[in-house]
Amino acid sequence: MVRKFSSTLEARLDEIITSRLATVAPAVTLMAILRGEIILHRAWGWIDIDTKKIPATTETLFDLASVTKLFTVAAFLQQVSAGKVTLDTPLVEVIPEFGVLNPRPMDGGQDPHSKEVLPIPDTVKGKAVDTAQVTFFHLLTHTSGLPAWRDVFNVAGLAPMPPTQRDPIARAERWSRSLSAIYNYAFVAQPGEEVIYSDIGLMLLGEAVTRLTQRPLDAAIREHVTAPLGLSSPTFNPLQNNVARENIAPTENDPKWRQRRCWGEVHDENACGVGGVAGHAGLFANVRDVAAFGQAWLSHDPRLKIDPTLMAAAVREQAETDGNRKGLGWMIKAAEGSSAGEYMDISTYGHTGFTGTSLFIDPTKQLVVALLTNSVYPGREAPGKFELRRDVHNLIGKAAV
Repeated sequence: MVRKFSSTLEARLDEIITSRLATVAPAVTLMAILRGEIILHRAWGWIDIDTKKIPATTETLFDLASVTKLFTVAAFLQQVSAGKVTLDTPLVEVIPEFGVLNPRPMDGGQDPHSKEVLPIPDTVKGKAVDTAQVTFFHLLTHTSGLPAWRDVFNVAGLAPMPPTQRDPIARAERWSRSLSAIYNYAFVAQPGEEVIYSDIGLMLLGEAVTRLTQRPLDAAIREHVTAPLGLSSPTFNPLQNNVARENIAPTENDPKWRQRRCWGEVHDENACGVGGVAGHAGLFANVRDVAAFGQAWLSHDPRLKIDPTLMAAAVREQAETDGNRKGLGWMIKAAEGSSAGEYMDISTYGHTGFTGTSLFIDPTKQLVVALLTNSVYPGREAPGKFELRRDVHNLIGKAAV
């Protein structure tokens, strides 16, 4: 049963979203679930913004970007619940190669936007990190001290061929080259010292899932997370998995590296460079399945096979630096300036994706909101993504009583 917002609220929502289709995101889908009932399930915009012959629908798949991390985390926490590993297990016990270069030097990292190597701060010059000290808790809370980002795609090989063509470099080879580089990257902080949101850490968590399940990461997520929940749309490399391009929202034009617009291939360069499957990005899905995944967490769905105590800990603050609050893989709502808006409780948890996607869950209101957009379509630096998220979440959060 679909419970509707009032006509006034629906009209306001249409105004908020349609006014941004030309400038922020040409395609938008939204699903909100309140106390177990769907209250919104809508789509706006176009797949082909120039010709407007293919409307976006609620079945449209979006590049989830970092929302992928939540699915990787779920697969990993299942392994914790099964007793294969603990949160305090050192990473080197599952991935011994991570500790081959030990101690590991420290540097200033690399800027993920400009891609420039950053200067080494005086506070870390000449210092090193004992890699054996890095635990899975550190990866999950982004306190490993690993860099936020490194240009892994440049060591993986040349830019992949368009997704409808055969790539001359096998995915396994791309990933092997990338892991070899990751095992040698310098740290930017000591483990446990501070929250530094790290894609590199989640790439390693994805590799840990592969080793613990003895399945490729995409198969592990499908078999352990999405299939048990009855979610049919989530997929890596959708064009290679029989999804029509017309059912996928395109993202950014990439004239420098791929020399094409990303449409049916992951926007994130590192995920693309390693073959489209990574722990930090690469998953595509429709809005219904993203919301259903959120509802499964809210209701502690036993099909996830994650211990309820561990699920509760995952969505509670475990680490914080300068207001940046982290659970176990989940982002916990910031006290100020959150994309979740002003009307969701401080206990709200979720995640955002760089492409314009987000999932937020307010346990006090029993509210789940999945908002999928392709706001990088005009360019990754185009403004308005944060404001769109805030306005949508404020409207829904205030009305959800």
